[in-house]
Amino acid sequence: MTSPLKTGLMGYGFAGQTFHAPVIAHCGRASVAAIATGQPERAQADFPDAKIVRDLDALVALDDIECIVIATPNDTHYDLAKRALEGGKHVVVDKPVTLTADEARALADLAHTKGLLFAPFHNRRWDGDFLTVRALLASGQLGRVTHFESHFDRFRPFVRQRWREDATRGGGLLFDLGPHLIDQALALFGAPSTVYATVALHRDAGSAPDYVHLQLGYPNLEVVLHASALTALAPPRFAIHGTRGSYVKHGLDTQEDQLKAGLRPGQPGFGGGNTPGRLRVLEGDDEVERDLPTLDGAYADFYRAVAASIREGTPFPVSPQDAVDVMTIIELAARSAEEGRRLPFTRHA
Repeated sequence: MTSPLKTGLMGYGFAGQTFHAPVIAHCGRASVAAIATGQPERAQADFPDAKIVRDLDALVALDDIECIVIATPNDTHYDLAKRALEGGKHVVVDKPVTLTADEARALADLAHTKGLLFAPFHNRRWDGDFLTVRALLASGQLGRVTHFESHFDRFRPFVRQRWREDATRGGGLLFDLGPHLIDQALALFGAPSTVYATVALHRDAGSAPDYVHLQLGYPNLEVVLHASALTALAPPRFAIHGTRGSYVKHGLDTQEDQLKAGLRPGQPGFGGGNTPGRLRVLEGDDEVERDLPTLDGAYADFYRAVAASIREGTPFPVSPQDAVDVMTIIELAARSAEEGRRLPFTRHA
């Protein structure tokens, strides 16, 4: 059995502490070998065997570190990822990978030139409900899908003083939740023909968008992606309609809350506890309605795939082109909202 992939974590704020470090440490194929952070006491307490360093340069200088995870504010992703790649390290970059499609393309090209992995952290491909949706569509039970709707709504009426809500730093829902919603749609349906969006700011004292309603146009299919900070009674997480039936699923995947509560991958119950969806389909000439159990979530599979890609050369499930396409759609969404019109999607190659 090969030794664990030695991973260096750049940043130990909310994302680093919650989504990256515990999943890396418990995925079974990697270790948190080093952390670059401005709060060394917390990092050392959580990972006493890890080397704690001050900055990215010190992290890159560690010869035994194979992969660097960028878990810092959005406006720093491009520069830090570029420097890590130039230093010969594989990289995982939290979403959004950059703030522009040009920057994402530049990172993808640099990684390709150097023969390194550039992995966008689109971990919600491993949400239990999304895994269920993917399997359901592959089964053909809904027939030809005509309408797909995906919501990521929350009720956060008060603006907090943090970089995630600062427009000048790439804050707001278009950059925060938009990448997850868009990437899931691309994984299911591929690149769209058109993009149409409303991007708005509704909360008092806010500076970054807190409402996103995005429509991706496909031949014979409309995809609706929605995120809001002012939704106290949430609609279905997924609603899918096709020529042979419909599927509706309420509630978010459980893994984020479990990680916040201290539960870890591999421990009893992790990834489970998701509410079932509701399925109504034609079976022969009859309409049959029943619960559809939701698969367990599997965030650890993301980092297992990182290790497999680096060590065995296995193709990584989220390609660099996927990252570029997500950022292209985000740019088109912002432009569509400004111009009030549907725009054609052209791949940034």
